[in-house]
Amino acid sequence: MTSRFTELVVDCHDPERLAAFWCEVLDFQVIDQSEGKVEIGSWVPTVEDVRARQMPPTLVFIRVPEGKTVKNRLHLDVSPVDGSTEDEVSRLLGLGATKTDVGQGPDRNWVVMADPEGNEFDVLRTLAPQG
Repeated sequence: MTSRFTELVVDCHDPERLAAFWCEVLDFQVIDQSEGKVEIGSWVPTVEDVRARQMPPTLVFIRVPEGKTVKNRLHLDVSPVDGSTEDEVSRLLGLGATKTDVGQGPDRNWVVMADPEGNEFDVLRTLAPQG
């Protein structure tokens, strides 16, 4: 008997806005939307695909009334694939992210940021070809 990791759910105030932000960050698309809920992903899940093999999880943004109050215990890490880490940080700032301090210290090789609702995420080293 096995389970699959199929979705990561993010509680938020504005699912549409946060889904749009993360679609831009990850080059995902909206794959399902209903009142107070938006699901995004890099593919459209089918039961057959999920049963056959582990597929990338989707992100689901669900409207909740309460706000974020403390540092996330779970966060996303992203790695640029076609530019430098610094260029990606600049791009994400332009999309509405902010740099944030969660006590990581100044000599880290990643950048801690927050999405438009304050959810922390890390921008790691670039995966772009060097040359």
